[in-house]
Amino acid sequence: MKLISDFKTFLFRGNVVDLAVAVVIGTAFTAVVKALVSDLLTPIIALIFGKPNFGALSFTINHSHFAYGDFLNNVFTFVMVAAAMFFLVVTPINALMARRTQEDPQTKECPECTNAIPISAPVPAVHHPGGGGGLA
Repeated sequence: MKLISDFKTFLFRGNVVDLAVAVVIGTAFTAVVKALVSDLLTPIIALIFGKPNFGALSFTINHSHFAYGDFLNNVFTFVMVAAAMFFLVVTPINALMARRTQEDPQTKECPECTNAIPISAPVPAVHHPGGGGGLA
């Protein structure tokens, strides 16, 4: 019975549940990004290069057939998905985190010596022996 109890504890730890939620959301977001690439970005590339699908591209050397078009399709899809993730997720999250850091700083200025100290930290007596007057 201890094994089942330990397994239940493992399953309901925060990081396992968070990971499961991330996988589900990531899977759903993958469908959105794939639709963005295939329905919007690929037609734009087709306007420029004349072909929306490179799958038929190939060449033959000494009776060996190299179908490099599918590889190009997958590289293109990877680059477009990475770009969409960067511009639609990473950049906005970084901007939000930078704004949040400015609004909710992790440090404050010490009233005695103007050094940066954690928000929750009281001014310790070791830092200001004898009741203040600068660094020891």
